[in-house]
Amino acid sequence: MIGRIWHGWTKPDNANRYERLLKEEIFTGIADKKVPGYRGIQLFRRPIGDEEVEFVTIMWFDSWEAVKRFAGEDYERAYVPSKAREVLARFDERSQHYEIRERLDY
Repeated sequence: MIGRIWHGWTKPDNANRYERLLKEEIFTGIADKKVPGYRGIQLFRRPIGDEEVEFVTIMWFDSWEAVKRFAGEDYERAYVPSKAREVLARFDERSQHYEIRERLDY
């Protein structure tokens, strides 16, 4: 399994708007693509002082081939729709990918 990790930051005034956009449009749009081997996404959020809110997404894929089916040959390039770019103050241009070597669920 492969984890695709991405970070984005926004101002506190835009944080709830951005989270809604992710949940209501972006995540459903990704799911609607029905990419074979895509297994889901997680969303993390934390304030950084009074100036920023950081968002982290982790997408789960069965294989490197599935990542490439989602993102293309330049699979590290971040997927950031234009609506998200309007709300974010800054974001990773490249996603990081890790092989999941162990997962324990209790």
